[in-house]
This record gives sequence, structure tokens and C-alpha cells, in this order.
Amino acid sequence: MSSGRKPVPMTEMDTPVDYDRGNSRWGSDVVAETLRDLDIPYIALNPGSSYRGLHDSIVNHLGNQKPHIILCIHEETAAHIAHGYAKVTEKPLAVGFHANVGLLHGSLGLFNAFNERVPMVVMGATGPLDAAKRRPWIDWVHTTLDQADMVRGFVKYADQPASPTAARWALIHAYTRAMTAPAGPTYVILDVDLQEDEIGEELPPLDISRFAPPQPARPDDALIDETAEILSSAKRPLILMGRTSRRQEDWDRRVALAEKLNARVISDFKISASFPTRHPLHVTQVGVSSAAAVAAVKDSDAILCLEWIDVGSLLRAAFGSDDAAAKVIKVSVDQHVHSGMGQDHYSPYPADVNFLNESDAVARALADKLGAGAPTYTAPANPELPEVTETGPIRFPVAAQVLKRTMAGRKPALLRLPLLAGYGCFDFDGPLNYFGLDGGGGIGSGVGMAIGGALAIRDLNNGMLPVAVLGDGDFAMGVSAIWTAARFNIPLLVVIHNNRAFFNDVVHQGRIAEARRRPVENRFIGQAISHPDILLADMAVAQGASGFGPIERVEDLESAFKDAIAVVEGGGVAVVDVHCVED
Repeated sequence: MSSGRKPVPMTEMDTPVDYDRGNSRWGSDVVAETLRDLDIPYIALNPGSSYRGLHDSIVNHLGNQKPHIILCIHEETAAHIAHGYAKVTEKPLAVGFHANVGLLHGSLGLFNAFNERVPMVVMGATGPLDAAKRRPWIDWVHTTLDQADMVRGFVKYADQPASPTAARWALIHAYTRAMTAPAGPTYVILDVDLQEDEIGEELPPLDISRFAPPQPARPDDALIDETAEILSSAKRPLILMGRTSRRQEDWDRRVALAEKLNARVISDFKISASFPTRHPLHVTQVGVSSAAAVAAVKDSDAILCLEWIDVGSLLRAAFGSDDAAAKVIKVSVDQHVHSGMGQDHYSPYPADVNFLNESDAVARALADKLGAGAPTYTAPANPELPEVTETGPIRFPVAAQVLKRTMAGRKPALLRLPLLAGYGCFDFDGPLNYFGLDGGGGIGSGVGMAIGGALAIRDLNNGMLPVAVLGDGDFAMGVSAIWTAARFNIPLLVVIHNNRAFFNDVVHQGRIAEARRRPVENRFIGQAISHPDILLADMAVAQGASGFGPIERVEDLESAFKDAIAVVEGGGVAVVDVHCVED
């Protein structure tokens, strides 16, 4: 089955009627102008009366241009879209949350973004703080004296300015801190009175460019010399490629550095692509744990940790203690952001050299010191893909093979893959080839993040095919985001790995049952998403996308994928519901 509706052209729905602006100016006009001057292209929001002043300013003062409103059905979607956009561009979008209830809805998105260290400028609203001005009931329950306290443990900065001047300052702080490594979400609360009071005097002009975020710090030359000596003299050097930039020149430099050192490389499936997975030096990609990774660490005599997530656990698994037999070089600025609320600092680990620098700054300096030139590895233009001979019920690895064959000749941007099913099924050859998971393990984020990434890919106009493979539980939680993609003409292919269960937890229940010598057959109880099955493709069609499926046999996959890709290449949104069986 396939169906879809053509979205209403944006020019008909999103271009405001012009009017004689006169000399009137309002506090929220200053906020809108500051967002424009910070070069923020979009604001993703779910409307709310607490920031009706700002909404009006974006529409009627700025003409709905920079930032352009991306309407979302849920605040969580708005945050996830900004998260996905930042994964591609490394730049923040603005997000609007309505009062305390909007913040409560969207807080998972902030948590995910904080844990993945991506920038985001979020604006909430409250008020009126002047209790005498509150409307009956609603303004009382939607006013919180310290709204930011709900999320203070996982935002980098929060402020509640009391004047247009202070609001401008707060947004400059929010932007620069969001963009300063380690990046993360920031939160600015706008009182209703601040937004809706008329301005008596014009604010003086401000050159926002002079308030730009700082450039990455240059690594210490002595530490670079020491590190170069350790790695050059090592017989079995290893690089743990963690959080890195999306820039092609940084990608090439990392590859050249590994080749110069003849260092083996491990990358991380949970985060964006950092190294070509088909490269002869690439040992493995870690999902949660990996025997190959542990063996490579144990065999190494020098380890360069480039913003690797949870180094301590990997070292303990390899060496059996909190110490390490190999020389360890730590490269991270992550300690700048740890507050102690969350435990995302992980366990401490030993380091013989310790850089308080961003990973690519150190990789760049090391490559220059060692004379690493251009990389010798080039990704195969037409990699060999095995024929798919299997028929009947669909196992996900087979579906992945069919999808890869159908996408042959195109440049896929894999915006999301499910951890258990997608791990090891695809290869990544460039920095925009794969964008990792959700950062904080918050399910329901997949659709929104994929849309945000697809929006960035659309604006880059680089010819890549935006694809997201999502679990059925993840998709069903965030399905209303599909409307936003269809409404705003954001091309995207979504493939649903639909095993009709929260299968990650099915696995956990099976392990618990085995450990307690209880019936493993009961593991699906309270986990199965069936009886009735959810018609996920129909849910997409209802929101203006094209839907295909459920596809239940291998021999029907290729035609469904071809038709879906044609929709996306025509500028539409396509959802393919693939019913999979688990081994």
C-alpha cells in the first residue's frame, strides 16, 4: 500500500501579510532581532500563550524569516529536531517551550542533547511574574518562580532576564555557551511582561559578530611533542575515535594521522561517524560492548583517547583493574560541563598525558607534528554487495542488505539506526554518512532527530539521501513529528524495524528469567506491541507522508524501497513499515 498527500506550499501558509509597522516596538521584537542577528535559521516550537509576544514578533516584525517557524505537534519533537539539525551542522536552532508545561514535555530532548554535547538555544516563558497581572487559574498554574530548576542539571546555562536589554544579553550568553565545547543546550525564560511591554527608547545597535564563541584552544606544544614521541615509538598504537567534528577536512586529518602511525582504530556506533569503517586500520565499532574492542585495547601499548565515551569501563574490561598496562593519552574538554547531577562523567581512568582540548584540535596538531599528509585510503565507489537470496519472513540484516542494494549509487545520510538491529549492518565512509543515536538513551526521539538532520541535509543541498531506520516503539512514540516533515517539505526516508515489541527489554527480561531459572517464554509479556498490530505506515499517511507496508516478505522489500526512495527524491516523506522476525 502506498498513499500520500502533497503538502500545502510554504509560500501560501508561512508568508505573513505585510502591514504599516509605524514606530511601535515591543520587548519581544528585541528578542526576535537577537535570534536573527545570531544567524539562527529556524525556531522549532509548539505554540503557547506564554510566548505569544515572541511568536508575534517573529511573524509580524521579522516576517517569519530567520528564524523561520517550524511548527511541531509536541515540544519534545521541537527539541529533537534541533538536536538532529545540530548533529549535521554543529550549530544550534532555537526552540520554544510554552511555560512550565512545555518545559516538562520537552525536557527529555534537553537531556538527550546535553548527553550528546550538541548545541541548542531553548526559550521558555512564564508569567506574568507580577502576580497582580495574572489571568484567573491558567497564569497561576503556568508560573514557576525558578522554572529552570527543572532542567538545571542538564543545561549549560539558564537565565530569566527582566528587560529587553537583559534579554539580548541572555541570548548572547545562551548562544556562545551552547557553542563553546563541550556544546550543549541552554535555556532562557521570557517573562510575559518583558515580551509584551512597549519599548520607550530604542536600544543601541549591537554588532553581534564581536560576541562570537571562542575558537578552540591550541594544544600545548610540549604535550604534543610528548604524545608524538609516545605514539611514534609504540609498537601497537590504538586510537579510540570518540566525539569528533563533522568537517571533511577534520575527517581526512584523522585518517591521515592513523595511517602515519599505523594505528588501529576503534569507533563508536552510539555517536556520529568518525572514521571509515571499511579502512584496513579500523578494528571494530563499539555498540555497548565488544569483545574485539577489548582484545584490541588489551593488545595495545599506547592508546590515544579522542573524546571517547566511558574510557574507564573499556580499560577495566581489557586490563582487569583501574590501571592500564598501556600508555594512555586523554583528550577531552568534557570535565568543563559535569555538574554532578548526572553521572555522565563515568569512572576516572589513568592518563600519562592529559589534554584539556577538543579532539580535532589535538589530532590536527599531532598530524602536523608527525608530517601526516593526505590520507591514502579512499572509499570504494561501488562496494561489492552480496546477492540477497533469502525469501519469506524478514530478518533485519537481510532487510539492511536489500536497502543497501537499493540505495547503491546514492550517497546515504544515515540519520539514525536502531542499536541492537542496526549495529554492524552498514559501513560509514564520511562524516555525514552516519549520525549516531540519541545521546541519553531517551526513546521516542528518533523521528524528530531524523527530521532535524534531514532539514539540515536539505539546506546543505549536497545530494545526499536522508535515511532513518527506527524501531517501532521509537517511531510510535514520536510519530506526530512526521506531520512536521510533510508540512515543511523536508525529504526523508524512514524505514521501521518493526518486531512488534520493545525488543531491547524483551532481551533483558529473558536474561533475568534465565538468571533466576524462570520461564524465558514469558519474556514478551508486557513488551509486545501487537494484538492489535499498529498500522504504522497508515499513521504516516494520515499526516501527509507516503506509507508502504507492512512489508512481511523479503521478496517484497526491493520494490517498496525503490518506490519510497522515488518519493524522497521527489521532495516527499516516505515511511516503510518492515515486519521483522528476530533470530
